[in-house]
Amino acid sequence: MLKEFKQFALKGNVIDLAVGVIIGGAFGKIVTSLVNDIIMPIISLLVGRVDFSKRFIDLSGKGYETLAAAKEANAATINYGLFLNNIVDFLIISFSIFIVIKQINRFSKKEAPAPATTKVCPYCCSTVPIEAKKCAHCTSDLE
Repeated sequence: MLKEFKQFALKGNVIDLAVGVIIGGAFGKIVTSLVNDIIMPIISLLVGRVDFSKRFIDLSGKGYETLAAAKEANAATINYGLFLNNIVDFLIISFSIFIVIKQINRFSKKEAPAPATTKVCPYCCSTVPIEAKKCAHCTSDLE
């Protein structure tokens, strides 16, 4: 069983997947920082200096001033600002992955095989031109 696991774990696909997960995690952190530190402040400035990460709806009815205060009191909240940040995060990551996959597919396209120019005589197994009506080697009819 250990030998089978070793063969499985050392296959190229598993190692590629592990590398992809690690790079994806790092890429996710970069995108999260991009969204939280660059994009959302610009959007906040455009809509009147609103910090979306602190926007919430208090479901307890006690009227907490900040999300941190509501969380400290274990109040039920709908954190629509954080949800908005996560949507922007997702859109950037999914668009980036789309671009990467599109480029990979563009580079890995296989050329269509060239049309056949020869065929094999069914009688003597010699190669003859595709347009031949008779085999040049055994003179058999090929049609």
